Amino acid sequence: MSEKACKCGCESARAPQFAELAPTLEEYASVPGSLITILQKAQEIYGYLSVDAINYISECTGIKPAKIYGVATFYAQFRLQPIGKNLIMLCKGTACHVNGADMIEEAICEHLGIQDGETTEDGIFTLNNVACLGCCSLAPVMMVKSVDGDETYGNLTKDKVREVLDEIKARA
Repeated sequence: MSEKACKCGCESARAPQFAELAPTLEEYASVPGSLITILQKAQEIYGYLSVDAINYISECTGIKPAKIYGVATFYAQFRLQPIGKNLIMLCKGTACHVNGADMIEEAICEHLGIQDGETTEDGIFTLNNVACLGCCSLAPVMMVKSVDGDETYGNLTKDKVREVLDEIKARA
């Protein structure tokens, strides 16, 4: 077994590709009920759960890829596609809905040319509608997650959201 391969018993040509995940697999591969923990760590490292990552986790844990895929698609926290540099999380909770979240979504979609769950062609933005961001007093609100940190924008209007997106794009 190579130095970079995980020690959980899976011998794979892909092991070096997933070396960063090896410590997590070593700790959790044989622990019943730990699949979500493994998937969370894989997504944290790689940004999303690729087919190769799912197959590798399967080899290391003995859990069938179909079951892993089932878990990954059941929970909204997991992504099966890469996301943009900036993840827009638009709140669709009750307070935001009542205060115009649908109008804000429409402005984002028109301005960026994407729909919920999609990424712009330039890879700068991904839009995800979320159930609640817990910022009800700022409704309607969105959070933008990026490598520079998370930024929350509240009391949004169509003009304000377009302005914010243009500013972020200019920095990208």
